Amino acid sequence: MIIDNRYNEVFSSFDFLNTEFSSGSCIIDVFPSHFSFHPFIKSNNNNLENYAHQLNVIAITSLLDHSYVLIISDGGIKNNVAIFITYIHIQNRPIVKTIHYAANITSTEAELFTIRCSINQAVNLLGISKIVIITNSFHAAKKIFDSSIHPFQVYLATISKKLRKFFSTNNNNSIAFWECSRCCN
Repeated sequence: MIIDNRYNEVFSSFDFLNTEFSSGSCIIDVFPSHFSFHPFIKSNNNNLENYAHQLNVIAITSLLDHSYVLIISDGGIKNNVAIFITYIHIQNRPIVKTIHYAANITSTEAELFTIRCSINQAVNLLGISKIVIITNSFHAAKKIFDSSIHPFQVYLATISKKLRKFFSTNNNNSIAFWECSRCCN
């Protein structure tokens, strides 16, 4: 009997021994100050107003500063089809509008795919040092920096590689994730 071992191969994105996922070399360990998360916490109407004001300041700042790229991502699932729309702007100029459709995948997979595509496009733009992603997929964005073993590691490996290169290019480069839940709309 001949055994075909090519299917027993461990892909690097799922290999917990891969240096990308080892303690001390994960993107969260190497570049801890280059990314931030800003969740929306609704405890009263003042929080909603303050949060909306902060998002407005970000939008105005991105209008004035050519080194900012503002990414707005929204999505949902209807009739078992995930639909995610991404808008990428620099100084109020729409650079890219992308609509992603996917069937038979989880919403987290679709959200991570959308975030990955957005980051891929943003890091390839010249002169960008600050990426701001406003998304209703905040829980998925947090998974990008989770180095534990989970089914979404393939996205983590791809995004981590792009962000590692982006952060290494300039010590001031950063990415910020802002939650925009349905109650903020």
